[in-house]
Amino acid sequence: MNIGEAAKVSGVSAKMIRYYEQIKLITPAHRTASSYRTYGENDIHTLRFIRRARDLGFSIEQMKTLLALWRDRSRASADVKSIAREHIEELERKAAAIHAMTATLKHLVKHCHGDERPDCPIIDEFANMGNEAPSPAINTRFGLTGLKTEHGGR
Repeated sequence: MNIGEAAKVSGVSAKMIRYYEQIKLITPAHRTASSYRTYGENDIHTLRFIRRARDLGFSIEQMKTLLALWRDRSRASADVKSIAREHIEELERKAAAIHAMTATLKHLVKHCHGDERPDCPIIDEFANMGNEAPSPAINTRFGLTGLKTEHGGR
């Protein structure tokens, strides 16, 4: 089947299939005499595997490792489980960071009058971050370093 058909049945876009070939996550497809890519059932199965791993948030490097383990019939399931556990910890860190961002924004919104006055604690918070050491909250890429709550705790 061609790349469009492979994309449709696997759930991975043609653009991503080409990208995965480029970065060597998947083996380049067989080419016809006219240079069209062709995909077989094994290729589709691999693309579906990648799609499911991607849907669960695994990185490209993690997917490379998982694909290698999937292909290695003598693998230890402990190796796969270890990768999954590490990923769970990463997802939990990100979820905590999102929770912290939400709590911070809720706190700021609660203290903003939202009227015609120019005073706004949301704007003030954003503007003051550049003038002082960062408050223990979150970094811009889901890194949680702490959160001060209204009650003074974390």
